[in-house]
Amino acid sequence: MTEYELKNEIASLKEKARKAEQLGIVNEFAVLERKISMAKSYLLDPTNYKPEEIYEVEGAPGESFKISYMNGIFAWGYRLSTPNVEEALPISMLIKD
Repeated sequence: MTEYELKNEIASLKEKARKAEQLGIVNEFAVLERKISMAKSYLLDPTNYKPEEIYEVEGAPGESFKISYMNGIFAWGYRLSTPNVEEALPISMLIKD
């Protein structure tokens, strides 16, 4: 997808998420939020995210995430609060401290 197409898709997903939230459809809202996060990741440059760097996790105040390695738009690593649990986050969810 082009940048223009991605931005249109994000706008469409945000509108659907807003409607789902208003209607109280919590599961649908959560799925749409994840789709938005994924689409936003494709607008970012994964080479800007390096292993061993620590980022704040969007939507989780106080949570820090340390990257072990990158795989496409996903940063694999662990939250500092749970160092034994490896997980992958879309890079759009990572905020540089």
